[in-house]
Amino acid sequence: MEGQLETRWRTVGRAVVHQGRVKLVDHEVLLPDGSRSQFEVDESVPFSVATLVVDGSDVLLSRQYWYPLDRWIYDLPGGGGRQDEEPIAAARRELEEELGLVPNDLRHLHTFFMNPGRASWPTHLFITTGDFKPGCADTSDPAEQVKLARI
Repeated sequence: MEGQLETRWRTVGRAVVHQGRVKLVDHEVLLPDGSRSQFEVDESVPFSVATLVVDGSDVLLSRQYWYPLDRWIYDLPGGGGRQDEEPIAAARRELEEELGLVPNDLRHLHTFFMNPGRASWPTHLFITTGDFKPGCADTSDPAEQVKLARI
């Protein structure tokens, strides 16, 4: 409603309800009308990254099986950031881990919220345009086997 002040909700309680591969936190909030509500929020990572990799007329994607979907999909290489790293460092790390590429030129495109109704973290989108060298893909996690796909 144009012209009206947009009031933020106030957190009055929070409790970790699950801590594993996913961290779910139950938030109790006070709404502007004085009523209360509950939200389970995924606070697993501080942020995520994804990188658009353009190599000439090709786009390089990751090809990976995702258990929650029960299927193989094409995806932008990326993943969760760590508390002690900047988003650009996480994007570099994820590109090398997933596709075995070390970008020389990595530019930030946009920051957005992928699932704001359930997760609290922003996603930082980057682009690299063929200026990269071979690195070493990380194949140590058997639950995360990623293949490079050229489209």
